[in-house]
Amino acid sequence: MCGITGFWDISRQMSNDYLPIIVQRMSKSLIHRGPDDAGSWVDEEVGIALGHRRLSIVDLSPEGHQPMISTDGRYVIVFNGEVYNFPELRKQLQTLGYSFRGHSDTEVMLSSFCEWGVLEATKRFNGMFAFALWDKAERILHLGRDRIGEKPLYYGWCGHTFIFASELKAFKVHPDFQPEINRDALATFLRFSHIPAPYSIYKGIYKLPPATLLSYNGARNVHPEVVPYWSAKKAAESGVSHPFTGSETQAIEELDRLLKDAIAMRMVADVPLGAFLSGGIDSSTVVALMQVQSQQPVKTFSIGFHEQDYNEAQYAKAVAQHLGTDHTELYVTANEALAVIPKVPSLYDEPFADPSQFPTFLVSQLARNDVTVSLSGDGGDELFAGYDRYFWGRTIWQKTNWIPHTVRHSTAKALTSISPQTWNQSFAAVNTMLPAKLKVAACGDKLHKLASILSFTNLDTIYASLVSHWQAPEEVVIGSSELSTVLSDRNLWASLPDFVEGMMYLDLISYLPDNILVKVDRASMGVSLEGRIPFLDHRVVEFAWQIPLSMKIRGNQSKWLLRQVLYKYIPKELIERPKMGFSIPIGSWLRGSLREWAEDLLDESRLRREGYFNPRPIRQKWHEHQSGNFNWEYYLWNVLMFQAWLAEN
Repeated sequence: MCGITGFWDISRQMSNDYLPIIVQRMSKSLIHRGPDDAGSWVDEEVGIALGHRRLSIVDLSPEGHQPMISTDGRYVIVFNGEVYNFPELRKQLQTLGYSFRGHSDTEVMLSSFCEWGVLEATKRFNGMFAFALWDKAERILHLGRDRIGEKPLYYGWCGHTFIFASELKAFKVHPDFQPEINRDALATFLRFSHIPAPYSIYKGIYKLPPATLLSYNGARNVHPEVVPYWSAKKAAESGVSHPFTGSETQAIEELDRLLKDAIAMRMVADVPLGAFLSGGIDSSTVVALMQVQSQQPVKTFSIGFHEQDYNEAQYAKAVAQHLGTDHTELYVTANEALAVIPKVPSLYDEPFADPSQFPTFLVSQLARNDVTVSLSGDGGDELFAGYDRYFWGRTIWQKTNWIPHTVRHSTAKALTSISPQTWNQSFAAVNTMLPAKLKVAACGDKLHKLASILSFTNLDTIYASLVSHWQAPEEVVIGSSELSTVLSDRNLWASLPDFVEGMMYLDLISYLPDNILVKVDRASMGVSLEGRIPFLDHRVVEFAWQIPLSMKIRGNQSKWLLRQVLYKYIPKELIERPKMGFSIPIGSWLRGSLREWAEDLLDESRLRREGYFNPRPIRQKWHEHQSGNFNWEYYLWNVLMFQAWLAEN
């Protein structure tokens, strides 16, 4: 895991002496991503400069130093991430006559490019990666990103200079960078709580989409062509049209085999390694399959909260005890979360408002005390139908679409006439009499979400509503117009027969890379911890799409097939409970310990002075939230995270 950056001074306005100085400064801004080593390389004739920060994980020797040049001298690379199948590729290349001086995956990548070309070599990589590759012979700069989007890569122009970097903070060091906030991206952020690829918060700066290569030949005023080397859309469509035909027992065994192999590949490291453990299905599966392949107790880490509606630490502890892991837990208070807030603008570089960013950072910080690499269970929900919305959307639509829209609209209005807080209080007494697996958390919020579903006229708008916060962000962000995204561009949708599969696909190509993976990367790299995600091995992804939906959802139970794998290692009673999610009680904290901080950022005169937001709807939601009658935590958190970011930029 590392940080990469660089630029191409197309007009050759920068002096040769200045090229290495600037790229080294850019690299230094990414020191948290790579505290162990630094390197730079420049081609003075062309005006290109590459920079690298290294977090040493595999081959800790100087032979893994970057930028690295291929043995034939043609290619120069800076690379962030891991290519897990590099031993296999290395053996293939050795049979073709290649020799290697070290044991790094970077050296194998370079030889792969030499042998198979950039496109074909990238198709062979199994891993998480972002790289910049300079072809000295063709004078072409290639940028590449892994299939699902685990590793970040930004690019864009500053005047006549083409710049790229793992994080936006490296852009800010370049003397030609003149940031201009993209109000359209801000409006889109208010809807989703993140800024989706290919956009960034700045005009003219973009995220390279997952599973693509960008090749730039230095032509001015030309947007480089972005070419896919793998397609999630094709993987989904092909998997559904050519499903797994074996028995359920065979499906369980094949998934168990694939996951074991994906996890074993991700357990290769020359530094201490562990795993995040929430006690849920996904992380418990990862840890169970790690432990069964480990000679020593796996180091596991979890975060707990004193608010029981958000606390899973006791479940994680029970799973850890059953598996015999070396477990560490930390209970977090509101004050400890508050202490993280000043770090958020620097961690994310652009507005990001998933409240679970705080526990993710804190558990990463906890893990970094003992390990340098940590595996996680992210991706399981998208691949095996774990999110509640997969049940809500289709089930409610099937049971209510026959009802006239006017009746559904009236029902929705009645549900929202009672505040979520009042609904919660009404259900509280009932919950105390129910067994754990039947208890329902945040009933009021769920009923208000149900009301929003009842108001719509088709399935597509239901999904958009389920993943949106501000429903009309253009009315909140002054002078804005929402950007085209996966949700609005039907050409990007996969042709799938079931609405649930459609939602899973959209989550796979949008919510997962733009939210979940951004959160995990920035939180872990913020403390120089490498996160690895076995579920996102492309072989697992492709197999998951071959699994019939009936093996993912059975009755009212999600992740049926994945559960069967897990139950081979952990008793059902340690796992079966309502899904909680990895979040924090931000709603109550905004009425308590975070109130003064939030009030300052949402001050009406401040909002008017800064000129980005229409204060009226924001202040209205703030007052309603403070009254306790409504829970507008996600709406307000989006605004607050932009405000906190703006204050630091």
